[in-house]
Amino acid sequence: MQESASIYANFVIMLEKLQQTTQHTTMLVITPEGLEKRSRIEFPADKSFRSARYLTADEEMGFSYNENTVAAGTDLTVWLKHHWEANYIVSGRGEVTDLADDRAWSLRPGVLYVVGPNDRHRLRFTEDECHLSIFYPPLTGNERFDEDGSYEASGPVPITDRRMFVREIDEQQSIIKQVVSTDGEVKTTRLLSDTDAIGFSLEKISISAGAFADRQVSDFHQANHVIAGAGELANLVTSATWSLRPSDAFCVRPNDRWRIRATDALDIISISARNATSGGR
Repeated sequence: MQESASIYANFVIMLEKLQQTTQHTTMLVITPEGLEKRSRIEFPADKSFRSARYLTADEEMGFSYNENTVAAGTDLTVWLKHHWEANYIVSGRGEVTDLADDRAWSLRPGVLYVVGPNDRHRLRFTEDECHLSIFYPPLTGNERFDEDGSYEASGPVPITDRRMFVREIDEQQSIIKQVVSTDGEVKTTRLLSDTDAIGFSLEKISISAGAFADRQVSDFHQANHVIAGAGELANLVTSATWSLRPSDAFCVRPNDRWRIRATDALDIISISARNATSGGR
């Protein structure tokens, strides 16, 4: 009888370990080459606007996001009637104008602009430009702009009277939106939080060359997109490793544990949504 109890106890332990391992195999690593193979490259307006669809509604992360590259001289009028969209400028320069009152903001690296259903706006790019676009509700991935510069609805349409706004990384750092690790090697700057109520939050994480950061998410889903530098990603449960370079990304879910080591100073844009089932944070 004792032997049977011991066998059963060992079986339960093995089953728990298997479940834990299964929980931690959800880490998704995305590369530009992989997107090409999966036909995740779209041209929503014309050939001057290239959109790499890193996450769509299919991944059930609570948001979708693209890395967009736009040619100098591109001039677009956009009105996203059915979505919130946050755009972080990685490189290049341009201008965004609110067409309701003609307010204009300069676009350059480190600037984030957010638009919603009330914001018909104009984009003009004076240099070749790259930016990350994050959407809530998440896009299905094959949308094209209609005649108003809008995508069709892909989920519950946000009901809001809020208007577009712009934030800069330097301003957020100066108003104590930055958290620095005790050794000063990892800096996290919050650009969007829960209080913004647009379906997700967004941070910039900077890791000094040679430093590393151990991370775990508990109750939210997160996508991490490399915008500068190089490093190595390790899954702390399965021991799998991947190299990281600009335009690589990795996505994690609750209970994933990982380590990032920077071989060169590493900058990452991190997007989080607390409740992927209902589509937002």
